[in-house]
Amino acid sequence: MAALFLGVATAFAAPMPSVRWKVEAKPGADEGVFTLSYTGQIAPLYHIYGPEDSANPFEAELEGAEALSAPVPDREATLEDGRPAFESSVTFTQTVRAAGSAIKGTLHWQGCKGTECDFPETYDFTVDLPVTAPQEVKSTPIGNPETGGNGSLWALILEAILWGFAMLLTPCVFPMVPMTVSFFLKGEGNGRFKAFMYGLFIVLLYTVPISVIIGVTRLVGGEAVTADIFNWLATHWLPNIVFFLVFLAFALSFFGAFEITLPASWTTSTDAKSGKGGLAGVFFMALTLVLVSFSCTGPIVGSVLIKSTQGEFWTPMVTMLAFSVAFALPFTILALFPGLLKKMKSGSWLGSVKIVLGFVELALGLKFLSTADQTYHWHILDREVYLALWIAIFTILGLYLLGLIRFKDEPADRHVSIVRLMMSIGVLSFVFYLLPGMWGAPLKALSGYLPPLETQDFVLGGAAPSAKAVRQNPYDLKLPLGLEGYFTLEEGLQAAQKSGKPVFLDITGHGCVNCREMEARVWSAPEVLQRLQNNFEIVALYTDDKTRLPESEWVTTSGGKKLKTLGEVNAYFVRSHYGLNAQPNYLILSPEREVLAGPRAYNLSIPGYVEFLDSVK
Repeated sequence: MAALFLGVATAFAAPMPSVRWKVEAKPGADEGVFTLSYTGQIAPLYHIYGPEDSANPFEAELEGAEALSAPVPDREATLEDGRPAFESSVTFTQTVRAAGSAIKGTLHWQGCKGTECDFPETYDFTVDLPVTAPQEVKSTPIGNPETGGNGSLWALILEAILWGFAMLLTPCVFPMVPMTVSFFLKGEGNGRFKAFMYGLFIVLLYTVPISVIIGVTRLVGGEAVTADIFNWLATHWLPNIVFFLVFLAFALSFFGAFEITLPASWTTSTDAKSGKGGLAGVFFMALTLVLVSFSCTGPIVGSVLIKSTQGEFWTPMVTMLAFSVAFALPFTILALFPGLLKKMKSGSWLGSVKIVLGFVELALGLKFLSTADQTYHWHILDREVYLALWIAIFTILGLYLLGLIRFKDEPADRHVSIVRLMMSIGVLSFVFYLLPGMWGAPLKALSGYLPPLETQDFVLGGAAPSAKAVRQNPYDLKLPLGLEGYFTLEEGLQAAQKSGKPVFLDITGHGCVNCREMEARVWSAPEVLQRLQNNFEIVALYTDDKTRLPESEWVTTSGGKKLKTLGEVNAYFVRSHYGLNAQPNYLILSPEREVLAGPRAYNLSIPGYVEFLDSVK
């Protein structure tokens, strides 16, 4: 009891601090530079002295940061006992350089009343460093870099539209044609309005779910969380293996190994409700179409979304909208004019479409396995293995189209039609195009879909990597086209300070289709390659690499999340310092980190790229 009383008495007797401090950090003008502000509320009757104004002046002792200036008060001090002092409140500001996500430190001061001073006091603090403002980046309109991003989006929209139209011919969608015709032939009143609503419901059923997912993640965690989720979806081994297995399952199903259907209760329930009439009936008719067509549209929708999620907010939604509009358009026309195709029936040709689609899905599914293989450095699906599988798949497809291979339940006396003959010529020509790739041909038309050439063991006429490239590459990474460089910005800046060359910063990723296309079509141009080789120190920041870093290189974000892989650290660095979420993007930096040109996004203009590189001469 006595001990408890003594403890309470001691607590109440402990002197209150003469100053209560609040420490904040704001981004400075340069990368890694911050302004710290120390705001003190001084107790009544007390005063404190500024830096160098007494034997115990105000001082800031920092841990993990370099002081670039001494603390500067926000106003002139008043004289107290012949020395400048501060009363009531004061704010000191100090410029520092820091590389981490937070700064720790201790403030030292001495509070005085009149001519009597307390013992020197201290205050320990930890302040999170803010994300550097995106306006740090100096945007240079060399070669119109914005065109590249828009061009990429338009390409995705066009591809989505083509897939949307192509879905009509798939075996799980085409049977819905007579059902649609039948439903709207027996409709009564407001036929055109119901037809338009039918198309709108189809579009909404495809577009709204993905938009809600993206919107919720952005609302809950901001842009960075949305980007992280899609980055995880596009590069983590788990979803990529799942997508590969899904494509493999659909391919086997189309080959006749088994049937994939949704639970009968789903489609039966929705189909029954579609007969109620009115807008409710139209809605459930649209829902029936979406559910029944899942077997064919599911993998295509997933593929389109994966290719359009490079950290963008609007791109997946716009792409899905384009796909769903194209998919819904034929059914809307059928609903408007059901008599046009009243007699249209599915025939045996749909079985051939099913087999061809199986081969295509089998080939496309390898892309997901390849992405996981590259990001985790498994080396089980390097370029020559990938090409060998594609050559085998499309050779068998060509033989099937020629009637030399038959599947179960197909007629033995089937004749080769003109359409099948022309398709087989196209497929086998594609195989002949692939063959030189086994010896290192670049295959530029497919550069975005194949593993990088650097993963191939044998390249005819290729040179062995230099000692410099091997020594400075602890991450099992390689630059394309025999280029030499670095994979952390610090290494590149150190090299630039020695050579006097600017740094060419390549923001890239293993799963980035457009990155591979830029390297194969733009970087490989002699006038571009020569400049990259001779005029720059190249730094490639892979934002999706899964190499685990040593604990000493982990980064803690302002939210307290620990980033442990090379890709996570690079992605956070690029977002926080340059305000960029997408790849590819290119910047040119001075050896002192100043942005000289860029960012430049995806753009296949070679003259524009040369102009971009030459802008920093």
